[in-house]
This record gives sequence, structure tokens and C-alpha cells, in this order.
Amino acid sequence: MTDQHHGDVSPVDAVLAALADPTRRQLLDLLAVLGEPTATTLAEHLPISRQAIVKHLAVLDAAGLVTGRRAGREVRYAVRPAALTMTARWMAALASDWDRRLATIKRLAETAEQEAAAGEAHPGGA
Repeated sequence: MTDQHHGDVSPVDAVLAALADPTRRQLLDLLAVLGEPTATTLAEHLPISRQAIVKHLAVLDAAGLVTGRRAGREVRYAVRPAALTMTARWMAALASDWDRRLATIKRLAETAEQEAAAGEAHPGGA
């Protein structure tokens, strides 16, 4: 899928792994709506503990999807769109590559079908 060497995780792999969890996707949605909430504020909107929220935010932070900023005694979290944008570009390039491959397969199949139909229309080869 993406480049991996000696157990290193690529940024795209980290984003996809982080987004695989529905709770983390919910957290990103909440962050987009709430701006820069604290973990406590986020926990008020989900049926999990503040500690679980903090663990999910750590995964999102490691993937480059969120950032935490100290404001006095609180940590406020915000979405960092760059990693998501990079992943979307990678996915678009992958889709384009597959579209090109499928178009080639379609063209080859249509050519073979036309040749077969032409062969049936002119039995005997000439």
C-alpha cells in the first residue's frame, strides 16, 4: 500500500489506521464542530470516559490529525488538516491509477469482442 521500512509507519498508513476507529472519526467530527474543546468537553458528547478520549486523541495526534495546545491548566485540541489532505491526495492518485487500468482492460475486452464478432461475420478467415 505505502512505503514501509523496518517497521516504520508512513504518514498515510498512520492516518488510515487512526481513522479506522469509529470513535476517533467521531472525535474529528466533534473537533470540527466545537473548535478547540478540552478532553472533558469532548467526553460530554461521547459515551466513553475522559481517559479513553485522551488515549484516542493521542492516536490522532501521532497520526498528525490533531494537535493539543496548553491554555492554563487545560489542553485544547484542534484538527490539523494537512495529514488528511495528504491522505486524500494519495487516495485520489490511487483511484486515478485504477481508473486508467480499468479503462485499458475495457478497451482490450471491447477490441477482442469486436474481433470475435468480425470473425463470425466472415467465416473462413477472408
